[in-house]
Amino acid sequence: MTTIDVSTPPSDRAGAPAWLVRGLLTGAILVSAFLLFSIQPMFTRMVLPKLGGTPAVWSVAMVFFQTLLLGGYLYAHLSATKLSTRASVLVHLALLAGTTFLLPIAVTTKLGNPPADGEAAWLFAVFALSTGLPFFAVAANGPLLQAWFSRSAATRGLSPYPLYSASNLGSFAALLLYPVLFEPMLDLKSQTVAWSVGFGVLALLIGAAGASVRSAAIERGHSAAVADAAPVTLRQRALWVFFAFVPSGLLVAVTAHISTDVSSGPLLWIIPLSLFLLTFVLIFRDRPLIPHRVFVTAWPLAAALLVFGMTAANLHVGLAVTLHVAAFFVAAMLCHGALYAARPDASHLTEFYLWMSFGGVLGGVFTGLVAPHVFNGIYEYPILIALAFLCLPGALAEPRKLALRAGAPIALAALGALAWPWIEPAMKPFAQKIVMVGVIVVMSAIFLARRTPALAGGLFAGGLAALLVVNTGSDFEHSVRSFFGVNHVVKLEGGKYRAIVHSNTNHGAMRLLNEDGTPATGRPVPVAYYRPGGPYETAISTLRAHQGGRFGRVGITGLGAGGLACHARDGEAWTFFEIDPEVVRIARDPKWFTFLRDCTPDARVILGDARLTLAEEPKPFDMLALDAFSSDAIPTHLMTREAFRLYMSRIAEGGALVVHISNRYMELRSVVAAIAHELGLVGVARIEKTPDAIARDPSNLAIGSEIVVLARRTQDLGALTTTPGWETLTPRAGVAAWTDDYSNTLGALWRKER
Repeated sequence: MTTIDVSTPPSDRAGAPAWLVRGLLTGAILVSAFLLFSIQPMFTRMVLPKLGGTPAVWSVAMVFFQTLLLGGYLYAHLSATKLSTRASVLVHLALLAGTTFLLPIAVTTKLGNPPADGEAAWLFAVFALSTGLPFFAVAANGPLLQAWFSRSAATRGLSPYPLYSASNLGSFAALLLYPVLFEPMLDLKSQTVAWSVGFGVLALLIGAAGASVRSAAIERGHSAAVADAAPVTLRQRALWVFFAFVPSGLLVAVTAHISTDVSSGPLLWIIPLSLFLLTFVLIFRDRPLIPHRVFVTAWPLAAALLVFGMTAANLHVGLAVTLHVAAFFVAAMLCHGALYAARPDASHLTEFYLWMSFGGVLGGVFTGLVAPHVFNGIYEYPILIALAFLCLPGALAEPRKLALRAGAPIALAALGALAWPWIEPAMKPFAQKIVMVGVIVVMSAIFLARRTPALAGGLFAGGLAALLVVNTGSDFEHSVRSFFGVNHVVKLEGGKYRAIVHSNTNHGAMRLLNEDGTPATGRPVPVAYYRPGGPYETAISTLRAHQGGRFGRVGITGLGAGGLACHARDGEAWTFFEIDPEVVRIARDPKWFTFLRDCTPDARVILGDARLTLAEEPKPFDMLALDAFSSDAIPTHLMTREAFRLYMSRIAEGGALVVHISNRYMELRSVVAAIAHELGLVGVARIEKTPDAIARDPSNLAIGSEIVVLARRTQDLGALTTTPGWETLTPRAGVAAWTDDYSNTLGALWRKER
């Protein structure tokens, strides 16, 4: 290892006082981390109008930022090991100065619209061209400034690792303040300007910190410390990578799981990411606030509770999310505690962070990019849970025995899972016993965790696989995963209905059996949200009657199972806009659903984001329905003033827009009312909660719904203005229209709770 020597004049060796050096470096690291984690939600919001509000967009964003963080750490490592402190400071200030010419941040237009396939690669390129260099310049600061700290004579003898705790404290603050303060108070343009100002403040802080460290630097002493330090072994590097890989992968996996399979509540991704950052704050200290042995003891129990959360039926959403998040926190503390315990001498600090970042990238790539193409469910999640057992003390001490202890139970479980579709009919009478065996195996893993953690991890993985496979049951007929999430085809009400489910949200169902148990035949009758007599059907039939008993052209954004198709009438031209190709395949396959085949065989199905594909439609629609949901929520970019202006531009004179805004978590009626007011539109709305009488009568699988109908003139709404249950849409005081630059999801959450 070579060092470019730039001699420090004797007059400079006294240097700045320790409190000033430490204060400037700590302040710069805090501001840097704050900017680093405020750019992530900000830019992800900016790109949503391009690709939609799906959990996969956030997963790809996390992988991109983790990859660029690795690049920043590599730059910091090379700068700290190949340059003197003075040269390192000058090069970094030059990088910061060059970055200012790319501010404020904006979404690139060079790549055009997203492709029908390869969305992840396209999104990765958009992130790189739009925000690559600013993020890279900020990402390098954590390890680089810690390296300067370790070279300072004023801070000689002090550990630089606690500064990483300060870095994550800044990240934690940014993450919590963004949805509470920045998003509701500032539009995106103002956010980018504020970020640019913050970047300028950061550059000044780094310049001052670099000057104070440079004047106190002792290059010869640092070179001697590097020479005296124990060399880093290949095993050490592998451990750093692994201990970072597991919690990083779990971060993406648990976020995808709770937002896809447990609850689709908005901003849920903030909880695990905040806890992930908090673990660094708690662990990277000379004296951890909570002893590591606490999490060593707690992890097997937390894993067992997690199994309960993953396999228990009808578990309350709040309890389920709590179990997953709590177990993730324990796992992250366990792994990061092992990582900190394996840290090297401060002279190898930047290399340590480089390999740690590499492990983080591998974890994100595995869960965010590889798993969606390899697995048809969130199977990477239980895999990573089992791997967390290998972060227990002593688990990796005997590599030769590791494969046998952990591999044998996993291999047996994998063979059983692969064979299950063929042996299920014969094993169905013994399913309950298999579940009990799985529970016993998992419990055995808990008691073995302290003595033989590798065997415990293998047993845990095997037992969990048995539980998950058996618990899937015959109600699940088909599962498929795409960039936009996991879609399940399931049977409901004892086989009376078949539905397509994304997360825990029903996206359309078809009757299979009549009430007397005979097979349902003939033209399918829409059920659930789209049932006869429901608000949706009332809106469609009333608007059709007003337009002479027949629509000319009808557009539907969001396909689902295709249930709305059976509200079509002869002579009407229907067009569906759907972003997920797997949803289209399911809806078109008569093995699963026959709505399209039996009701609108000539309907067009256009693949792509509704905003982009609608903009290319040459002819207007007599009725346009917004029925596009990502799990339980309408993607934010489809609920903005710009989006509604586009919708109305594609509606013929005298036509209307029907908006389905049913949502468990957010109150969206007032948002639509504010948009309508700004665009000069009139509207009516109906909120229908499932009545007890309907709930007791499952003959049409009734689900309560909330519908808004907008038009240019009151007369275009037809008889809806006088139909019982329908109310005139009026703006609500204090609720602003959402735009492509502004939204307030916390406000919508708060109004729903009230």
